[in-house]
Amino acid sequence: MKKGVLLVNLGSPDSPTPEDVKPYLSEFLMDERVIDVPLWLRTFIVKGIILNTRPKASAEAYQKIWWEEGSPLIVISERLQKKIQQNTDLPVALAMRYGSMTIQKGLQELVDKGVEEVFLMPLYPQFAMATTETILVLAEDIRKEHFPHLKISDLKAFYNREDYIDVLSNSIARHLKGKPYDHLLFSYHGVPERHIRKRDITKSHCKIDKSCCVTPSPAHEYCYRHQCLEVTRLVAEKLNLKEGTYSSSFQSRLGIDPWLQPPTDLTIERMGKNGVQNLAVVTPAFVSDCLETLEEIAMEGQEIFHEVGGKEFTTVPCLNDDDEFVEILSNWINDWATLQAVPV
Repeated sequence: MKKGVLLVNLGSPDSPTPEDVKPYLSEFLMDERVIDVPLWLRTFIVKGIILNTRPKASAEAYQKIWWEEGSPLIVISERLQKKIQQNTDLPVALAMRYGSMTIQKGLQELVDKGVEEVFLMPLYPQFAMATTETILVLAEDIRKEHFPHLKISDLKAFYNREDYIDVLSNSIARHLKGKPYDHLLFSYHGVPERHIRKRDITKSHCKIDKSCCVTPSPAHEYCYRHQCLEVTRLVAEKLNLKEGTYSSSFQSRLGIDPWLQPPTDLTIERMGKNGVQNLAVVTPAFVSDCLETLEEIAMEGQEIFHEVGGKEFTTVPCLNDDDEFVEILSNWINDWATLQAVPV
């Protein structure tokens, strides 16, 4: 069977205008794994409230970070795809979960090249129902409807793979070299607490307290919170960070339901008020810089920090198309292609 690879990232509106942002937000927020409430309520929240108020503000945010070549996330993902393609003989396609670069188009591109077996690679280190799971579910639905003879294998969450931790740690060390910082904040995209409980395969382990994420359990295979905190722990260990000089937080809250704690914006504010003068922030839930890293952290976060007396605010770029990151992704692909050990 001829094999191929499909890289999948989040997505982006086609342009930073309200006209293009609105349908993108609609597709994104109407996903039942993003806002996991009954359809009638999700429709009321998204189409009755958010889409009548948020597209203009979101478009303005996108305009702040938009590149001449287009959406940073799309441009970076395309660069990553091209570099990986140079390291493997398999055809490598790129798709997005939301927006015009659909998973169906990506699979069709591979099928048109004769591919019969696809290695689907969600570009998320940690598993979450609103990221990895929604990609896998949609890909399987598309396969059944349009490509019934296609076989799909998927890359599992790679948050604790040694080679990934090495690359992430190296990137952090390289970008912070020579830059003074008192504290390193690991900011992860937030999710509602109920998402964690819904994906607890034990139905009892995930209490979202100080102990459950550090107590061994089968639940950790699908626990986003555990996987985020584990990345922080492993990187801190790799970089020999001292206790008290690093911490984790969660960004991008939406709605009034309880979300993972502590919130990044309030954490940045608290640190500035408590005398942290030099703060560095890394965002390991994202592999590509995007609105959440370039605008929410690098711009809004910096503004919050300076307003409360902070001095130096440093953001560590995502792995993007870093050559070391390209190498490990390429290795996983080639291992899969030759039926060697790879988490599929």
